[in-house]
Amino acid sequence: MDNANTAKVLVGDNRELLKSLPDKSVQTVVTSPPYWGLRDYGTATWMGGDPDCSHYRQTKVTDSNTTGHTRHTSGIGDSIYKDICKLCGATRKDSQIGLESTPLDYVQELCDVFDEVWRVLKDDGVLWLNIGDTYSSHKDSKAAPDTLRTGDGTFVERASNRNPKALKSVGLKHKELVGIPWRVAFELQSRGWYLRQDIIWAKPNPMPESVTDRCTKSHEYIFMMTKNSRYFFDKEGIKEVASTPVKKKASTEEGAKKNPYNGFRNKRDVWFVSPRPFKDAHFAVYPLELIEPCVLSGSRKDDTVLDPFSGSGTTGIVALTHGRNYIGLELNPDYAQLSVDRIRDSTGIELKLE
Repeated sequence: MDNANTAKVLVGDNRELLKSLPDKSVQTVVTSPPYWGLRDYGTATWMGGDPDCSHYRQTKVTDSNTTGHTRHTSGIGDSIYKDICKLCGATRKDSQIGLESTPLDYVQELCDVFDEVWRVLKDDGVLWLNIGDTYSSHKDSKAAPDTLRTGDGTFVERASNRNPKALKSVGLKHKELVGIPWRVAFELQSRGWYLRQDIIWAKPNPMPESVTDRCTKSHEYIFMMTKNSRYFFDKEGIKEVASTPVKKKASTEEGAKKNPYNGFRNKRDVWFVSPRPFKDAHFAVYPLELIEPCVLSGSRKDDTVLDPFSGSGTTGIVALTHGRNYIGLELNPDYAQLSVDRIRDSTGIELKLE
């Protein structure tokens, strides 16, 4: 590991922070934005009302459950007031992405961020976008709600309950898979990005789901997107051991023709990586092993890797471990500090919040 590499984590709204980065200064972007309707990341400021109010719906709240839902360990559901607190009348001011009333609003807000990412990404750069899906659930429906558990065990089946009229207005039926990843991918396509590949993150040990009318979900998407049809991609850096290695009796020339990778093969588009919990964070943290192929194939040593939704700093750890520079952007100061601490503990590189 080259400790000469640099790292910084900037705190604030990434739509503003990105404007401070020079044009075409980043080689690859690896990120996992907040999923739509999953949880509140605690970045809101409440204006007016009662400063001691929790701004949570209080029904069904217990000592072990502060969200107002008996079957939710965390998440937002309809328990956190999005605009105006019905308990005290306070008005919510928030910059976080993920609490939009409809998936269409979410897609637009998210893709606006990637418009600015386009500017800072080099012409031969690559964007790796990990994004999950959720289900529509209408609060006024008499049918049983569908449920989905994320990698960290969070129930999210009622994450979109806040505005059933808004959901219906965009054609979403109760219990229907929203299709968030592909909605985002197609919108990015329409804004000029090349959708080069959909990588399947297959989870060998997915969380169980309390559903009886569909299969347990055990995958997420990672979209590989570029600015141009030609871009930097180091296939040698991520090649896999071939299942049919070169036979020892074959001549070097014959073996090379049968297997030009000399016992290895081109990496395939289904990546089997088990989710791993991180005890210091209550939100999902994607595994280091999931990020390594993105960093290794999408950048060279001493290149700069960007994560505009830095979270706990996993992308930074991988980038710095493999001799790249890192820039992380994070809205929540507590999470930003967590990422700084993790990067320091994992790589030995000291950095401060900016």
